[in-house]
Amino acid sequence: MQTASLLPHIRFQTTRSGGKGGQNVNKVETAVIASLNIEAESLFTEEQRALLLEKLGNRINSEGELQVKSQVHRSQQANKEEAIEVLSRLVQRALEKKRPRITTQVSLASRAKRIQQKRIQSERKMNRKKYRPDSE
Repeated sequence: MQTASLLPHIRFQTTRSGGKGGQNVNKVETAVIASLNIEAESLFTEEQRALLLEKLGNRINSEGELQVKSQVHRSQQANKEEAIEVLSRLVQRALEKKRPRITTQVSLASRAKRIQQKRIQSERKMNRKKYRPDSE
C-alpha cells in the first residue's frame, strides 16, 4: 500500500504537544494524531481488512480507526509527515504475506555431537561422587 493512496483517507487532528519546549508548548498545537478508518473505507478488500484488524488490533479503537500520534518534532508539518510515514509503514507491514517456515531435520553430525556432550556431562557428574568400594 503506497502512501499516496492512503493520504486522501487519513484524518488529522492537532493537539498540544507534551514535554520540553518552554512557553511555546503551552500555546502551539504541534502534536498530530493521524487516523485511518479501516472498516468504513473502500480502500481495502475484506481479506486485507481482516488481516489489519488481526495484526493491528491493539492500535485500532472502538470506531475502527487506526491511530498514530506524532509529537517528535517541534513543527506541526514535520509531525504530520512523520505520522503519515508511520501509518503507511504499519499498514504495509501488516499486509505483507509471511513466508511459511520450512521445517528442517536435525543433521546426523549435530545429533552425534549432542549425544557426545551428554556422555561427557554424565561422566563429569559421576566423577563428583565419593568413591565407595562397597557400592560396586
